[in-house]
Amino acid sequence: MGTEPASWGRYPRATAQRTSPVTWATDPLPLPAGGGTLLPYGQGRSYGDSCLNEGGTLLTTSRLDRFLDFDPATGVLRCESGVTLDAILRLVTWQGWFLPVTPGTKFVSVGGAIANDVHGKNHHQAGTFGRHVPRFELVRSDGSRRVCSLEENRDWYEATIGGLGLTGLITWADIQLRRMSNPYVLQESFSFSNLDEFLALTRESERDYEFTVAWVDSLGRGRNLGRGLFYRGKHAPPQFDALPLTRSHLSRRGGLTVPFDFPGLALNRLSVATFNWFYYHLQRSKPSQSLVHYDPFFYPLDGVHRWNRIYGRRGFLQFQCVMPVSDAGMAALKEVLDRGARSGMPSFLTVLKMFGDVPSPGWMSFPKRGVTLALDFANRGERTYRLVEELDRVTRQAGGRVYPAKDARMAPENFAAYYPELERFARYVDPTFSSSFWRRVNGLPDSA
Repeated sequence: MGTEPASWGRYPRATAQRTSPVTWATDPLPLPAGGGTLLPYGQGRSYGDSCLNEGGTLLTTSRLDRFLDFDPATGVLRCESGVTLDAILRLVTWQGWFLPVTPGTKFVSVGGAIANDVHGKNHHQAGTFGRHVPRFELVRSDGSRRVCSLEENRDWYEATIGGLGLTGLITWADIQLRRMSNPYVLQESFSFSNLDEFLALTRESERDYEFTVAWVDSLGRGRNLGRGLFYRGKHAPPQFDALPLTRSHLSRRGGLTVPFDFPGLALNRLSVATFNWFYYHLQRSKPSQSLVHYDPFFYPLDGVHRWNRIYGRRGFLQFQCVMPVSDAGMAALKEVLDRGARSGMPSFLTVLKMFGDVPSPGWMSFPKRGVTLALDFANRGERTYRLVEELDRVTRQAGGRVYPAKDARMAPENFAAYYPELERFARYVDPTFSSSFWRRVNGLPDSA
């Protein structure tokens, strides 16, 4: 059809992709004439190439946007896979329900959330999104349909959660929502000076606070390495139910839009250092408490549409790893931060969180117990690629792993080391489904 959907990071670029909309869940899959491969494509919010299919066909799911059933007594919602988390929130929050797990953007599809087994600020208590999806339907290229759950077609269920859209097309899913009393979050923030203080704050907060996350000064070095701001929160109790909503509290469907690509050098060491210094020092004076609407708490970046344009036309690469909480893991985490700070290519947004012991049902799911760090690097070509590959090597040596949904440079040997269930999973990949990511991490030519 001549269109070339991109990933959110805008790197790498994929050409000669065709799109084929899926409109009805009951329709057979539109197999490409003359061969070729298929890949589901929701909202394109993966950062690397896991949602791209160079030379192949993307099954766009935005028309699979129907709600099929909702029980306000139990909080079980059934919807098609193209429904976005934003649409779910607009349906259920006024009825006292909320998403059980949510990533940092609500503009992702349910199918994408399952395929990447997304995580949020509450992994230490709730685990991944896939834990709260009791069943879904999977359609394969041979026309077969399977309802998958822990009780029925369990192997397909576990392969598909975190399976990067490679086992087939999810048409609909059930989601077990969680109760909430009102749309507010009680938030507290603290400054910390290093990773040891971050770990102490996390341990202190994990039991009583459902949500924890930290912003890190990516340019901190020496005694300032790993300093940042720690945020923790919980859904507000019933005494805040009667608090009137103002326009600023409402879920932001409008907001600002970045109208053009920023110049390539707009995010440089000086601009990032200036922002980091003011952001850290203006908020570090003392712990603060506030009552905030869920929207700015969970989705601060969603208020600026197309914010990926600030990285320029060449896009950006995010590196997200998880390191074990061990001497080797913490040393590796410090090395990743130090290498980023010394690279001359500062991370504009650096986020730190703790993953808990709550296991995912997905064989290929990213989270495991440890500290996860995400850094965003503007694409400066080979310098950036080498840096990300160095960070990948440090992560592997420490026993960590890298997130496929955010990756653009992972080598095949690293992917195999990170995901020990790879060989088992590969047996469940649909022979007609593939992606640029899958071919790259299997050492295959990037052509469908």
